[in-house]
Amino acid sequence: MYVSNPLQDWIARLDRRAYAILIGAAIGITGGVVGLLLAVTGPIITFGILLGLFAGLYIITNVNAALYGIIAVMALLPFGTFPFKIGFTPTLMDAAMGAFLMVYAIQWMTGQRRSVRLTPVHLLIALYIGWLILSFILGVRYARPTSTDLRQFAETILSIGLVFILVDMLRDTTSLRRLVLVIMAAVSVQALIAIALWAAPDDIAERTLVRLARIGYPDGGVIRYIEDNPEEMERAIGTWVDPNALGGFLAVSATMIAPQVFARRPVLRRRWIAWGALGIVGIALVLTSSRASILAFGIGLAFIGLFKGYRRFLLLLALGLALALLLPQTQDLVQRFVEAFTGSDLATQMRVGEYGDSLELISRYPIAGVGFTGTPEIGLYTDVASTYLIMANQIGLVGVGLFALVVGGVFIYARRAWGAAHDDPDLDSIHLGYHAALLTALINATADLYFFRLDFHASITLFWLVVTLGLASSRLALEGQLTVVKPSRIM
Repeated sequence: MYVSNPLQDWIARLDRRAYAILIGAAIGITGGVVGLLLAVTGPIITFGILLGLFAGLYIITNVNAALYGIIAVMALLPFGTFPFKIGFTPTLMDAAMGAFLMVYAIQWMTGQRRSVRLTPVHLLIALYIGWLILSFILGVRYARPTSTDLRQFAETILSIGLVFILVDMLRDTTSLRRLVLVIMAAVSVQALIAIALWAAPDDIAERTLVRLARIGYPDGGVIRYIEDNPEEMERAIGTWVDPNALGGFLAVSATMIAPQVFARRPVLRRRWIAWGALGIVGIALVLTSSRASILAFGIGLAFIGLFKGYRRFLLLLALGLALALLLPQTQDLVQRFVEAFTGSDLATQMRVGEYGDSLELISRYPIAGVGFTGTPEIGLYTDVASTYLIMANQIGLVGVGLFALVVGGVFIYARRAWGAAHDDPDLDSIHLGYHAALLTALINATADLYFFRLDFHASITLFWLVVTLGLASSRLALEGQLTVVKPSRIM
């Protein structure tokens, strides 16, 4: 029989009171913090902070969620920062990548991962990273690096280094197919934001975007026009702020999801969703007036149309070109392309001048370039509207050659895997889409610089994410081919 002990009963009541006090204190403190945030930052920022906190708690328990977090930040708030400093101002991309790396490291420490799966191309990528580091070190003799230079260079190396982690992590077709859905959702939301801001009156769009100044965005003058002339047509910018950078993101992402509309086994059963996403992103892309991005997207679709099962894209491209030439609403855009190819507009003339200055710099420093922190002469500059020229300026022709080897290696590896990928209806469309997106990025890079310039961290991450997905899909296709061949050899 249980005999009541007064001392034990008193301790139990005391424990319950302590728990109640702790719970009450936690609720009170939480309410106080939320109230303070509402008073200081307003409801929108407070909601964002709370949403970020809950998302962060979930992300640190799931490596896939951490990867999706990187994609979401890259797509929706690519230039967002925290509203405080810790010696430097951390960006939201830094936080997303930090969370991803932490979860990945925990999986190794807990024994959930015991081996690494890479591809032959990773050796070339390692050499490329090594040359980037060497060029940065050699460039320090021309200008002392700032804390911002160091942070942005570290972010770039981290984005490229993700190729090693993600290719190892993505070990099944389901994960790769799911990523298409995540990218489709993220790019569609950004496209809708871009269209809405473009359609809104300029003062409303300006006030909306200026609210993001608390997290590192410009506090004014964000609306962009053709040739920065308010008398000309407004350009869609979304939350990417720069219309050319937004155009590149939309073009690459749209090419990645385009095969889904004709895929044998699309990632979504309802194809009209893929059609809708492609249409929305296409409209936003046109509204950016980014000629390089639009042209790159068209070439990417033409590349997809060369393959069996996707040739209807060639018909759609022909129809789109005919409409562009005939519709009065598109004549301004057609005229801009004519001006670009004839070199008759101010933007193209400025680019031609930049190209000449860049070739002069390359002729003086052809091997390793001048690095990332400055130039040895006042009259020289590295920023030029071409990824390949700015690359040659900063890491020299050797660096450009290593980059070409990396890209060539990705496509050669894809060629080896194409037969197996095409035979697998789950891999066919995504394997083609990932490599078409890479081709789109490479073409876009000829006339824009954001896939290499250090302050465009999201664009750099996007490029190397596409490289990662291409390598991962090729590796899975080859592994599946080996699985089929092995039993026959045994017999």
